[in-house]
Amino acid sequence: MSEREPVPGARRPLTRLIADLPRILGDLMRAELDRIKEELKRKATAAAMGVALFVVAVVLLFLAVCVLIATAILALALVLPAWLSALLIGVLLLIVAIILALIGWSSLKRSMPPLSEETIESVKQDVNAIRGMGTYDR
Repeated sequence: MSEREPVPGARRPLTRLIADLPRILGDLMRAELDRIKEELKRKATAAAMGVALFVVAVVLLFLAVCVLIATAILALALVLPAWLSALLIGVLLLIVAIILALIGWSSLKRSMPPLSEETIESVKQDVNAIRGMGTYDR
C-alpha cells in the first residue's frame, strides 16, 4: 500500500485529517445535493401525477354538470315547451353565476391591498431599528 492510502482501522495523524477535511466535506456536500435532487424528482413526479388526476376529475365534473343541466331541461320539458324549459334553466344558471360573481367580487375587494399595512409598517420599523434610527426598544 502507498503511504497516501489509509489502512482500515489505522489511526491517521491530525494534520492528515485536517488536510483531508475539504475533500471529505466536498464529497459530503455532493452526496447530499444528489440525494436532494433525487427526492425533488420523486416529489415532482408525484405532484405532476396528482395535478393530472385533478385536471381529469375537474373535466369529468364539468361534463357531469352539463349532463345534469340537460337532464333538468328535459325533465322540465315534460310540463312546459322545450324552448321554455331551456330558457328557464338558462336564466336560473345566469342568476346563480351573477350572485357568485358578486360574492367573489366583494370578497376580492375586502382582500385588497394584498399586503397588510401593519406588516409593512412593522418591516419599516425593523429596518430603521437595524440602521439605528427611529424609536425602538433597546
